[in-house]
Amino acid sequence: MGGGNNRASAPAQPGAGERLPTPPRERKPALAALAVLLILVGALGATVLVLRAGDRISAIKIEKEIPVGAAVTDDAVTEVLVAADESVHYVEWSQLASLKKLKAKYTIPKGAVAVGEMFAEGTGLPEGKVNVGLSLKEGQYPSGLKPGDTVTAYRVGDAAAKSRNDGAQTGSGSTAGAPLVESAQIALVKEAEEGTVSSGTLPVTVTVDKAVAGPLAQAANAGEVALVRLPAGGASDGN
Repeated sequence: MGGGNNRASAPAQPGAGERLPTPPRERKPALAALAVLLILVGALGATVLVLRAGDRISAIKIEKEIPVGAAVTDDAVTEVLVAADESVHYVEWSQLASLKKLKAKYTIPKGAVAVGEMFAEGTGLPEGKVNVGLSLKEGQYPSGLKPGDTVTAYRVGDAAAKSRNDGAQTGSGSTAGAPLVESAQIALVKEAEEGTVSSGTLPVTVTVDKAVAGPLAQAANAGEVALVRLPAGGASDGN
């Protein structure tokens, strides 16, 4: 045998201009189907959000407390989106002009969303009742006073010492130690707003009978009114 038969066989090497063949890519139909499914789910979610946004309405939110019998002002309200609900009679933002013509039936707290049941035509006060504003110094009111509290109003200061004589002149019928108003309801307590300097007095609005409004207003003008809070369940008619 020739010497060439003893040579080990070796695979032929590709030429300089040739490339090695690449294996065919493995197709993964499951992954492709999953990608399509995710796209569909995302599109469906976006559609649901758009539909839900269509079920929301632009309503009125109270930004400043509105006392009983008071009207809404521009600076006391803001626009807010709420979910439409036929069982809740929201006052829509487009109805703001009409709402300003109505009065609060009771003290409406900051943060409440306005509904029709909160307002009425007229003063919003019960028959025979009026609101009287007081400006009270520290010591003339109990701490933690808030709308809805029931209080008794007393005359204090120099006039209190002469209440027997002054009672007949003012028509209050007061005697020494007797209250100006047996029972009044707090309609509004206006605390100093954050960032402002307090005047040292607390503006308070009380709801009383018309019959006692005059003597109470006179005493309030002189700075001679002090309030005592009655326990819960106390009488609520001003006398």
